[in-house]
Amino acid sequence: MLDDDEDDYDGSTSGGGGGGGGAAHGEAVEVVDSLTAVMLADDDIIPGACVECEERAATKTCNECKDLYCDMCFTVLHRKGKRAAHTATAASADAIDETTKALDAIKRTASGMSAAVPATAQIGTTALGIGSEFARYSPEWFVERAQYIPLRLQMKERQKLRLVKAALSVSDYTGKVDTPALQKSSAKRMHRQVREICSMFSGLIVGTHYGYGQRVIQERDFDKEIYANHLGRTLEYARRHKIMNPEKMRTNFGKMVFMEQDAETPGVHALLNFSCVNGITTVYTQFETAGILGLLREPDMRYATMEILPEEGKSRATIQAEIKRKERAQESIARKYANRHLDKDAIKWCLYSISDNSSFLNSNRLPIDKMVAFLKDNFRAEAYDEGFSLAIAGGVDGARLTHSHGRQFNYVLQSLTLWREITDDMFRLWYLAEEDLIDAENVYALKDTGQGLQRVQSSPRILSAMRTILHRCQVSLGNWVGSSVIHLGDTNVPNALLFIDKYTQVSKILTPIVLAIQEIKKLMKKPQLAKYINDTYGGPDALKKMILYDFFKNAFDGSGADNFFDAGSCIDGRLTSAWHWCSTLSEKPFFPIFKLAGFTGFDGDFQE
Repeated sequence: MLDDDEDDYDGSTSGGGGGGGGAAHGEAVEVVDSLTAVMLADDDIIPGACVECEERAATKTCNECKDLYCDMCFTVLHRKGKRAAHTATAASADAIDETTKALDAIKRTASGMSAAVPATAQIGTTALGIGSEFARYSPEWFVERAQYIPLRLQMKERQKLRLVKAALSVSDYTGKVDTPALQKSSAKRMHRQVREICSMFSGLIVGTHYGYGQRVIQERDFDKEIYANHLGRTLEYARRHKIMNPEKMRTNFGKMVFMEQDAETPGVHALLNFSCVNGITTVYTQFETAGILGLLREPDMRYATMEILPEEGKSRATIQAEIKRKERAQESIARKYANRHLDKDAIKWCLYSISDNSSFLNSNRLPIDKMVAFLKDNFRAEAYDEGFSLAIAGGVDGARLTHSHGRQFNYVLQSLTLWREITDDMFRLWYLAEEDLIDAENVYALKDTGQGLQRVQSSPRILSAMRTILHRCQVSLGNWVGSSVIHLGDTNVPNALLFIDKYTQVSKILTPIVLAIQEIKKLMKKPQLAKYINDTYGGPDALKKMILYDFFKNAFDGSGADNFFDAGSCIDGRLTSAWHWCSTLSEKPFFPIFKLAGFTGFDGDFQE
C-alpha cells in the first residue's frame, strides 16, 4: 500500500483553531488555516504568483502578454524574438511579500502541515465533448475533416513505399549533413547535401526502373519530364503513409523530410532544377476532382465510415448487424455518386480512408477519454479520500510545481483535455507541420540546443493552430491552471517535426496504464493472483486507485527536465513530466501488476 503519512493532514495549523484531518470517504474537509482559505477561495488560483513557475511571487507584469512573472521567468521567456521587445511593470513590495507568504502557506499545506481544500476550489469543467466548431459526424464536420484525410495507399503505391523505406534505412543523411564540421561552412554543407540527395534519388530510380537508373547515373541529370514527377509521387506515398500511421517510420521519416527540406532551399533547388515535393492526395481532392463533394453530406456517412469495435457486453449478433449496416451504407453511397471520374470501387476506397481516420481516433483518443473518466470517477476537485490528496509542493519528491489538491485535479484534467484535442486534430497538424518544415522562405538554423545539433526553425502555421486549440480548451474549461507558453522553434522544441512527434506519444503513455487497470478484473479471476492482489494491495479497487493516484499526482508535477526552464507547467512541460513518470515505473510498488498485464514498454518498435 502507499504510504499515507505523506499526504494525511494531522489537523495542526499555524493559525490556531481546531480542525479535522484529511477528508475521509470523499467528504469535504473544513479549512482551518485562515491564510490558506483566503488563498484558495478564488477558484484555487494564487493571486500574484508567477504564471510560469507557480512557486515564486511575481515581481512584474508583462504589459503585452498580460501575465505575471518572477524576474527569472520573465528574463528567460523574453530573451529573443518579438517577446524581447515587451515591457514590464514592477509589482509593489507589499504585494510581493503577501504573495510569498501565501505560497509558503500552500507549500506547507501540500506537505501535510496544514489543512485541506475547500469546496470553492472546484472549477467548472467539461472535459469530454470539446470539439471543433462543427458537431461531430455532421455534414460540415465530414467536409472539414476530409480535407486532411490522406487517401489509403493502393498495392502498387505500397511497393514504392517499401522501396523508400528500404532506401532510408541504409541512408545516414542527417548524420552526414548535420555535423559540427559542416555547421560553419555553408558551401561545403550544400555540396554534401546535393551529393546525398542525388544519391538517394538515383537509388530510388534504379530501384524502380534499372534502365532509367543507368541513364541518370551516366548523365548525372534528373530530367524533369521523366523523373521529377515520379520522385515527387514516390516520396508523397511515404508522407501519406506517415500521416495515417504516426507511429511508423519513427527515425526514417525525419531523414526524408529533412532531405526534402534541404532540396527546397534556394541553393540546392537551383542545382536540382526541380521540386521533389508533391501535394498530399486526400479524400477531399478525390471527390472534388470527380465533382461529387455532396457525397460528404450524405446522412449515411456516419455509418459508412464508423469503426466497429468488439466492446465489452456487445454480442456477436450486434457486431454482425453493425457490419451489415456499414456495408449497406457504403454500397448505397458508392452507387449513388459513381461517375466516369470515380467509379464505385474508388469511392469505397475513399470511404475506407475515412474509416482509417476513425480507427486512428479510436486507438489514440480513446485512452485519453478513459483517463479523463478515471480521474472524474475516482477523484473530485472539492474533496479527497484520506491518503489520496493530489496536492504537490515544489521541491518535495521532485515536484517543480506547488498545487493544492483541487488545483492539481484541474491541472490534470486540463492537460488531458488539451492532449485529447491535439490528438483529435492530429492529421491537420501533420499537414501544417510539413508545410512549415518544407517552406523555402522559412529558413532554419543548425544549432546546438544541448541535445546535439538540431534544425531550429520557426513554425508559424502549427503554432497558430496550437494557439487556436489551446484557446478553445481554455474557453471550454472556464479557467486555466499554469502557463500557456507553447515552446516551438526554440532550444526546447526546435522545429515542427519534433513538436508533432511528441504528441503522437500521448497514446503510448496512456494506453499501457489503461490496459493494466482494465486487466486487474481478469487477474482477479485467478485464485493465486487474486490472493496476491488482496494481500499486497488491499484488493482490486485499492490497487486501481493507487495506480491512478500515483500517475495523476507525480506525472503532472512539472518534473523531468535537466534544468529549471525546460519543464514546469508550460504546454510542452506537461508532456515532459508524463514521460519522466514513465521512466520511473519500474520503481513503483505496482509495477508487477503491469508485467502481469502484459506490459513490455511505452515506446514500442522505434524503427517501425
